[in-house]
Amino acid sequence: MSEFSRRVTLAITGASGVQYAIRLMQCLVAADVQILVMISRAAQVVAATETDLKIPGSSTDQAAYFTQLLNARENQIVVFSKEQWMAPVASGSGAPSSMVVCPCSTGSLSAIATGASNNLIERAADVVLKERRQLILVPREAPYSEIHLEHMLKLTRMGAVILPASPGFYHQPQSIEDLIDFVVARILSQLGIEQTLMPQWGDALL
Repeated sequence: MSEFSRRVTLAITGASGVQYAIRLMQCLVAADVQILVMISRAAQVVAATETDLKIPGSSTDQAAYFTQLLNARENQIVVFSKEQWMAPVASGSGAPSSMVVCPCSTGSLSAIATGASNNLIERAADVVLKERRQLILVPREAPYSEIHLEHMLKLTRMGAVILPASPGFYHQPQSIEDLIDFVVARILSQLGIEQTLMPQWGDALL
């Protein structure tokens, strides 16, 4: 039996919004979830542009970096490189039951929808779909073209969940962090992980 409560695959691709991924990782660490991470080169470029994060180049150094940043347990965050084909996420016999692509670039969306499998992120998503497991895609783009919408519809019909990074305002956010938490709370709820970032709708009436 695993020493962690469960495993979740997290792919971070080159759309704007790496802050969502970091907050999600923080929450998964707190929930005692082991995270199998893949970070595209484009995601590293975006992270350097949008944040003060200094994500190293190698997967081993990235794992150490995130472990320290998020105060994770040893081996709680495992990072795989884009061509590490022996990683468990590359096969249905070893992949976790849930995968989140956050943020999900439209390029990654296209590759997943068409089964390209040109790198480990695309292959891992392909595995999740073929094994009928949980795939959550968090696109961040505006506006969406017909191509994007067609890919989203195709993936939805395959069983994936399209969860756009579109925060609501009915909770009266007071900061950017509140907006990030809104989206991350929705992801956690889809994963079936208890969260306290956002109250459930209607709780005040109970």
